[in-house]
Amino acid sequence: MIEMKRPKIKKTVRKKIQSGKKLVKRTKDNTSNQYYAEMLSSPDEKTLDSETLIKVAQKRVSDSIIAGVEYSPFKDNSEEFLRDHVNSRVHIFVMYIDLVNSTNITLSLPEEKVVKLITSFAQEMAYTVTQFGGYMLKFVGDAVLAYFNADNALVYPADNIVNCAKSMIRVLNEAINPVLNENDYPTISAKIGIDAGENMIVRYGSDKTKSHVDILGASMNMAAKIQNMAEPNEILIGGDVYARLHPETQKSFNKKTFDDSKWKYHNRKTGKIYPIYVYSTD
Repeated sequence: MIEMKRPKIKKTVRKKIQSGKKLVKRTKDNTSNQYYAEMLSSPDEKTLDSETLIKVAQKRVSDSIIAGVEYSPFKDNSEEFLRDHVNSRVHIFVMYIDLVNSTNITLSLPEEKVVKLITSFAQEMAYTVTQFGGYMLKFVGDAVLAYFNADNALVYPADNIVNCAKSMIRVLNEAINPVLNENDYPTISAKIGIDAGENMIVRYGSDKTKSHVDILGASMNMAAKIQNMAEPNEILIGGDVYARLHPETQKSFNKKTFDDSKWKYHNRKTGKIYPIYVYSTD
C-alpha cells in the first residue's frame, strides 16, 4: 500500500486526535460521550452543524425550484487527490446514493421540473459529502458516487461516512422535500450503499493533467450492489465498513438477511457470504 497524503490540520486538532489515540490504548471502555464526540469531530473548519446544514440546503433548493437559480459548478479536491495517486492502490470508503423512482419522476413531470428536481438532489448530496471531508467522483444520471479517504486524520473514518449518510437523509426530508411539497413536486427518497476496500486509481491517457482518471476496484462494484438492496431512505453498509465502526455506532446497525437468490456475493478472504448491515432512519 502506498503512503497516503494526510490533509493539513491545525495543531490543536492534531493534538486532540493524538490524545484520543493514547486514550484508546489506555482505556478499556472508550464509549464515553465526551470521548466519542471528540473522536468524531472533523478537522475541517468549514464543516457546518446539522441545523445550519439543513437551513443552507433549503435556501439553495428554494432558489433553484422557485426562482430558477442554477447551481454554481461543483468543485472539490477530488481531481487533485486522484491525480496524486494515479496507478496506485488506495484504501477508500465508497458511497452510492441513488434517487428512488427516478424513472416515474422523469415520465410524469415536465422537463423543466425534472431538471430542477434531479439537479437539486444531486447537488445537495454532493455538498453534504464535502461537509464531511469526502470527495465527489461523478454524477451518474440520477445517482451520486462519492468516496472518502480511509487513511485520513480521523480516528474513526467509518463513523464519519455513516454520519454523512445520515445527514443526507436529513437533508432530503428536512430541506429538499418541504420545498418540493410546497411547489407541486413529488416527495423523493434515496437509497445509500457504502463499502470499503483497496481500489486502483487509473488514468486513461498520457496527459497527466487532462486525461480522464477513475477508480477501479471490488468495493466500487460492491457499494453499487449494496445500494441496489436498500429500501427507500435506508442506509446499508458492507461488513468491511461495519468492522471499522466505533462499538457505539455498531449498536445502531443490524445485520440484514436476504434470500440466497437475491444476495450471493462472497467475501474473497473467508469464502462466506459478505454481510450487510442496515441503519434504519425511520
